[in-house]
Order: sequence, then structure tokens, then C-alpha cells
Amino acid sequence: MSYAAAPTRTRAAARATGLSKVYGSGETRVVALDSVDVEFGRGRFTAIMGPSGSGKSTLMHCMAGLDAISSGAAYIGDVELSQLRDRELTRLRRDKVGFVFQAFNLLPTLTAYENITLPMAIAGRTPDKAWVDRIVTTVGLADRLGHRPSQLSGGQQQRVAVARALAARPEIIFADEPTGNLDSRSGAEILGFLRESVHALEQTVVMVTHDPVAASYADRVIFLADGRIVDELERPTADTVLDRMRQFEGRVRTS
Repeated sequence: MSYAAAPTRTRAAARATGLSKVYGSGETRVVALDSVDVEFGRGRFTAIMGPSGSGKSTLMHCMAGLDAISSGAAYIGDVELSQLRDRELTRLRRDKVGFVFQAFNLLPTLTAYENITLPMAIAGRTPDKAWVDRIVTTVGLADRLGHRPSQLSGGQQQRVAVARALAARPEIIFADEPTGNLDSRSGAEILGFLRESVHALEQTVVMVTHDPVAASYADRVIFLADGRIVDELERPTADTVLDRMRQFEGRVRTS
């Protein structure tokens, strides 16, 4: 079984048109996303920022096919997610999407190398050794591949998670607060690796973060407030991101 792609329209790795996500009904109704139009270009590092409750994680989850949308459309490449059956959606996430989260989600009984190649093993695919070697070198894990997670630092474990996300050459990588459980030094290393994966390995990364310093590693930042995209910034610095964020202080959803 395969998922069908629409004719190619853009070079976007992922995009949304009129994407809305509503939870509940009546008095408990909450509009988490309100008719969002957005594109994430191939080979770019995009950060998503906004106040708590702005919808940034919801947007990522809907774009990644982890949460169903209420209306509109979301695409990975040229495949519209809402048109897929559950099995097709699972296959698309496995083949086309990489994930990096705060929790490292490594299997404790497997080595670093086994964790990196696990998704391909589950799919019955043989890893591209040259590509995996290149990723391992990029993230600095060459001397840690035989170690289990308990033998690695937090930063090293997150590097394994990043390498795992890259190993299958996905269409796009979604990272949700990937440095949230790390100290500043380890966090800077991971952000550097994500940026390197875009610029050196031609990957596409979309990262949700609340940290202006983390966002400064991106090529572009989009800002959400009350479920809508309200601004964006190219070639961000920590200072310019912080200045934009100050504009949204107090605009936190109260419902």
C-alpha cells in the first residue's frame, strides 16, 4: 500500500492552508489554531515561537501528522495528511518525517548505533552506511556507537536522538523543545548539530522553542499568538527575537 501524492506545486517540505484545530465544544470550545497558512521550505531551519498557549506545539503536531486537524489542509511534501488512512499515515511518518523531542526516547537495552538505525530496522530497510557514517561524524558520536543510553550524558543521548531522526533521510524533521532537558552547553551543541544538518546535510528542520537563543540558530522564525501567525523574522539573532517576543507579552490565551 502506498500513499498518493498530488502534482508538485511548491518546493515546500511541509505546508498548511487554512489549518484550524479546535478542542471541545460549547463553553469548553478552544481554538488552538485559527486558519493558519504556512510553508516550511526545503533545506531551511525554521523556529516556531509564541507565548504559552499560542498554538506552537499544536501546529507542529498537526503538521507532523501526530494530531488530526479540524479543518483546512496539511501537507508533507505534496501529500495531504487528511486524505491518508491510518496505515498510510503511519508509513508516511516513518518514511518522510523525523522527530526530536525533549525526552530522548531511546531504548535502554540498545546501543547508540542500534537506536539510530532502529526505525529502519522496524521498516525492514538496510541503513545507508555511508549516510549514517556521515551523520555520526557530524554529531560527534563515532566513539560512542557501542554505548547504551545509561553510559551516555544527556547531551550525548540527545545527539543519538538527532542522528536517529536524520538517519532515514526524512522529508522534514520536527523538533519540539529539543534542548529543554539539557544544560546550556549541551543545548548549544544540539542546536549547532541541527543547524549543521540543514546547511551541510541539506535537511529541513522545524523547531518549536520558547528560547530566543535557540531560535537564533534558525534561518527563520515565525511567531504565533492566539493560534495565528502574527509575524516572522529572517536571519534572527537572540536580540531581535527577544524584541519581537516582547510585543506579544500579555497576549496569552485566558480561556
